[in-house]
Amino acid sequence: MDTEALRSFVRAAELGQLQRAADELGVTQQAVSKRIAALERELEVLLFTRTARGVELTLDGQAFLPHARSIVAGVERAITAVRPGSRALRIDVLGLRSAQAVVLHDYWRAHPEINLDVVTLRVNDPRVAVDAVAAGDIDASFRSVTAPDALPPDLRMIRAFDSPLELLVGPRHPLASARRLTPPQLRKHRIWVPGIAPRSEWAEFYDQLATEFDLRIDAAGPHFGDEVLLDTLAESADVATLVGARDRYIWPTGHDLRRIPVVNPTLAYPLSLILPGTNPHPGLRGIITHLESMPRLPGSIWLPSWATASWRGDSGIARTRRPQPGQG
Repeated sequence: MDTEALRSFVRAAELGQLQRAADELGVTQQAVSKRIAALERELEVLLFTRTARGVELTLDGQAFLPHARSIVAGVERAITAVRPGSRALRIDVLGLRSAQAVVLHDYWRAHPEINLDVVTLRVNDPRVAVDAVAAGDIDASFRSVTAPDALPPDLRMIRAFDSPLELLVGPRHPLASARRLTPPQLRKHRIWVPGIAPRSEWAEFYDQLATEFDLRIDAAGPHFGDEVLLDTLAESADVATLVGARDRYIWPTGHDLRRIPVVNPTLAYPLSLILPGTNPHPGLRGIITHLESMPRLPGSIWLPSWATASWRGDSGIARTRRPQPGQG
């Protein structure tokens, strides 16, 4: 069924005149008359009767009008859903308390007019997020594909920002009183990071981190959530974990947990943004500008080997150097 004919019928019925409907739709009165006549032939009923003042609905027209309105409204919703700039900007983050979500919230607070939809794809494999961007299910994803060849040519991955890591410990831990730590000071301490999923970007990150600094990173056991992790840290004298400096963690006051920066070099988790290579959502321009304006981490920084090698078309965002451990 011709949706333009349905739209012409609905506006003519609502306005009571074919000429007024034509003016609103930007076509001639003859075009509106032809559309409605074709619709009547298809339905095999008369929808209007002509009067001195315009047109009036027949009984069949009255019965058909609410259904036609519903169809036209559905078409408008469908068009709006896929038209860039007229729908919400949908961005995937790893978690609503993650550094990516915090940065997006900061941007939204400065630009509350943006129609932003923050979603969390419950997937560990970044290639699933890549497929979602390629399919148009989301407009962008804060994920990293660690193998550059695995990124489809019609997508690009730009550098977002680097998230410095902190050691999170309870009050009984031997490192609890430190104001800052270096990677060698973490050796031989158990760093528990539950939820390191195979094929995830963070699995490769922690593999490289453990190898390069000879760290004891333990992913044993199921991940029962942040609350259980925080409870364990509060009660333990030997368990620690690594968290992002911008990640939000909330714990009871009695836990007395401490977040300790790791420096010389700063251990940084590189965060990327995957988006379409052509015709991205217009709202992404402001997000990228915001990411570009974020200050870079000072001093010596450690990044995994795949970080700088994987960024493609980074929209002018400068790249952080990767010094060797111990360089100042």
